[in-house]
Amino acid sequence: MRIDIWSDIACPWCFIGKRRFEQALADFAHRDQVEVVWHSYQLDPYLPEHYDGTELDYLSERKGLPAEQVRQMFAHVAAQAAGEGLSYDFDSLVVANSATAHELLHLAAEHGVAGAVKEALLSAHFEHGRDIGSRAVLVEIGVAAGLEASVITADLDAGTHRQAVQDDIAQAQQIGVTGVPFFVLDGKYGVSGAQPSEVFSQALNQAWQAAAPLVMVDGDGEACGPDGCAV
Repeated sequence: MRIDIWSDIACPWCFIGKRRFEQALADFAHRDQVEVVWHSYQLDPYLPEHYDGTELDYLSERKGLPAEQVRQMFAHVAAQAAGEGLSYDFDSLVVANSATAHELLHLAAEHGVAGAVKEALLSAHFEHGRDIGSRAVLVEIGVAAGLEASVITADLDAGTHRQAVQDDIAQAQQIGVTGVPFFVLDGKYGVSGAQPSEVFSQALNQAWQAAAPLVMVDGDGEACGPDGCAV
């Protein structure tokens, strides 16, 4: 079974949703037969490569939210993240455009390390105050996951996966994604948001049962066919 996940590295609920989904997947009996595919999505594709200000400044100024409302939101999200074992640090968070980081994710997918790179990018952004718009940080993260620095640099310089990022975003729009994280199970079942692990578990089981091939039980029970019935 294939699970397609659209998320943005600059989305706090995407990291929380990742943890909750992973918990459900760890408890899923058929987890070894599940393929997880990460897709790109940008909450703010027009954000400059580097933004001179804090996350509070960004949400207050660019999104028009009152500063006190933003602080309350930070506290709520950080508490939810802590419940999943994550240590969010909004005071140290570096506001940056995530486009190039998404390109790195597509490169990582080609080498089978997308999961490790996705995890490292989210952690760097929300827990460690790293600049995910920095080429040096992206190379460091890619190398830690097993990619060659020269390969990363050449890929990002050439924009090899830039179109793939845009294609992911376009696909999300086509299927009606209006927010992330967004999970599509087996191409049929959509789960929106950082749902509790129990919701993901239910969705996994439902999708698996719907896709599972019919299992034949040995036996010689009587039956009817085109040529008549057994007597």
